[in-house]
Amino acid sequence: MQDSIEQTVNAYFDGVYRGDAAALAELFDIDAQVYGDIDGQLYHKSASAYLAGVAARKSPHELGEPYRMKLLALDKQANIASVKLHSPMLGFDYYLYLTLRRVYGQWLIVNKTFSHGSVQEKTT
Repeated sequence: MQDSIEQTVNAYFDGVYRGDAAALAELFDIDAQVYGDIDGQLYHKSASAYLAGVAARKSPHELGEPYRMKLLALDKQANIASVKLHSPMLGFDYYLYLTLRRVYGQWLIVNKTFSHGSVQEKTT
């Protein structure tokens, strides 16, 4: 059975929300990179370094935050895809893009790029 892009996105959301780095590791290509900015500081890590950070922090679930993550857009061409996601959590309003490729029927994340605004900034 082939995985769908939506299944990969939902598994990504669940892994991030629960802080399940092992489950997330199954979704990332071995050479994947993560780029973004946090509080105005540039951010670049390998997927494995990013996942180590996920494992070391308290998850949104542990902190009692509501699950508000959603898929905003999806574009697929043959064995590549791009998704735009909204992930408000941990005091930030994250918007991110995942680039995926299908390998032997499984959609893997090959790149994650994100930015955010502070949730507190948006509400004042």
